[in-house]
Amino acid sequence: MRKQASRLFYGNVSDFLFTVCQRGAEAVLKAEIARLRPELRFAFSRPGFVTFKIPSDAKLADDFDLGSVFARTYGFSLGRVEGTDAETMIREAWHVAKEAPHAARAHLHVWERDAALPGDRGFEPGVTPLAEEVGQQIAEAAGEITPTVNHLAKSGQRILDVVLVEPSAWWIGWHRASAPPSRWPGGVYSLQTPEDAVSRAYLKMAEALAWSRLPISPGDHCVELGSSPGGSCQTLLDRGCTVTGIDPAEMAPEVLERENFTHLRARSKDLKRRTFRGMHWLTADLNVAPSYTLETVEHIVTHRDTNFRGLLLTLKLMEWDLAEQIPEYLERVRSWGFEYVRARQLSYNRQEICVVALRRRQMRRKPFWREGAARQP
Repeated sequence: MRKQASRLFYGNVSDFLFTVCQRGAEAVLKAEIARLRPELRFAFSRPGFVTFKIPSDAKLADDFDLGSVFARTYGFSLGRVEGTDAETMIREAWHVAKEAPHAARAHLHVWERDAALPGDRGFEPGVTPLAEEVGQQIAEAAGEITPTVNHLAKSGQRILDVVLVEPSAWWIGWHRASAPPSRWPGGVYSLQTPEDAVSRAYLKMAEALAWSRLPISPGDHCVELGSSPGGSCQTLLDRGCTVTGIDPAEMAPEVLERENFTHLRARSKDLKRRTFRGMHWLTADLNVAPSYTLETVEHIVTHRDTNFRGLLLTLKLMEWDLAEQIPEYLERVRSWGFEYVRARQLSYNRQEICVVALRRRQMRRKPFWREGAARQP
């Protein structure tokens, strides 16, 4: 007998919070939320998808900041639809969606939870053809309202979310867009890997720049510690920067041939600090423990001959237990004279996080929706 779709309501729209994370990060996300929001209680999870019960006396504004490093995106749950008949599930999904604020029904984000870790056998996160198809069918079923599907949201817009947690189980919710990742479908920065990209680091750097809003401009001088084979350097070069890559390993020929690129084949700690004089931005992606990366960067940025405007650091979490030390890592960076310090596990990261630091918060670029962007590149 064919199973038909059914609805399960969790009551008031503020009863449950859904979060999306990288596969394997569920435990550290739960521990982080227990520290940041002890009033929230873990409810349900699947790899890459975790929900929390919101107590009745906890009032969360629709634009509240969860403050999580590991939550790729999050929102208020409305319920879920289950079944094997796609047509029925689509109708039921829109029926559940009517519990969302009216404004949210004009903008629809649909995505699947990650099928694998980023980079595994060519997998990269993002909106899949199935999610796009489901989104279009839900939009067609809306009737009097025809929502845009998987467009880049503007700050302040309310978004209807449909998460394809399983082929036979879709979770429906909504959120209000604010920070850049909350404007991206599923919290994933949409980017196709260029054909000449020499490594996945190209994607990580592109997402890091979009998330952090660092005001890096053409002509700025950037230095990267741990630059081989050169994917991150390519991203910066493509944005018109002058780039110095520091790594004892070889760089890819495609990068060495680029104008405005210099390779210093050495370890960072072996270079004189005056090497960094006049450089504007420092990035680091060293395959070492976070404490080693931070020690290396600290010796450079606190020297009297350097004056960096900001940093982008990748910290490798060799063991998930290191996630407990993230607040200490961020405080250490602040102690170097950086007022604005934030961390995030990027969608293109693996078992690592990205840390951004700026001398002053006001240095961040304006959100790109104000720059006329209508959809992600």
